Amino acid sequence: MAGLANRHGRMVADLLAGRSETVRPALGTGIVRVFGVAAGKTGWSERQLRAAGREFYAVHVHPGSHAGYYPGAETLSMKLLADPRSDAILGVQVVGRDGVDKRIDVIATAMHAGMPAAELAQLELAYAPQFGSAKDAVNILGYVAENTRTGTTPTIQWHELDATQRAGAALIDVRTPTEFAAGAIPGAVNVPLDELRDRLDELPDGEIVVHCQVGLRGHIATRILRQHGVDARNLDGGYRTWRDAALLRG
Repeated sequence: MAGLANRHGRMVADLLAGRSETVRPALGTGIVRVFGVAAGKTGWSERQLRAAGREFYAVHVHPGSHAGYYPGAETLSMKLLADPRSDAILGVQVVGRDGVDKRIDVIATAMHAGMPAAELAQLELAYAPQFGSAKDAVNILGYVAENTRTGTTPTIQWHELDATQRAGAALIDVRTPTEFAAGAIPGAVNVPLDELRDRLDELPDGEIVVHCQVGLRGHIATRILRQHGVDARNLDGGYRTWRDAALLRG
């Protein structure tokens, strides 16, 4: 918090000199690197929000640090927490090997300016394939946040999945058979996205949860199913978020 400490030190000096100053909220922006992996955060965590009894919605995405066709692209794991009424950004965490710092700094700036989560999609950020993607990771957060908050793509969180399956919901994995064979969520049935429209009559009645690897194909599948009258939700962050959470749980 060295930047915050310096800001407060300057403010104290200005007040001692008789200047009028306005205290801005501290966002708690920070970053660390451990064994080549960087973890950055700004704002509230989910645990803090729950302890405070504050409402929020969560979004998990796993975009590339830069364009995938350019050598050296790394996967970022990003989590956004926002207010379901005002869409104010409450907090963001990012983990990855490259590009974590600039995404955290962009979002901390957006939070300071009072920008709603959905407006992250509208930010015009510097692009070249070695630095980012035409739709930057920050833009992706904005797109998914808007789809989630507006109900365009209803989602379910990884920690809600077990109870939802026990309540009778079917789990449909829309990844390829090769991906499915490499690792799957218990109870999932593999119906690849490219085959989904032709296999609608194979799907069970009732609630359906769909998922892919990181969420994009699950979003498309959810839209297809809901347009056919199916009560479908997308597993937020896909198999990767569920798998990583399971690893952390041990």
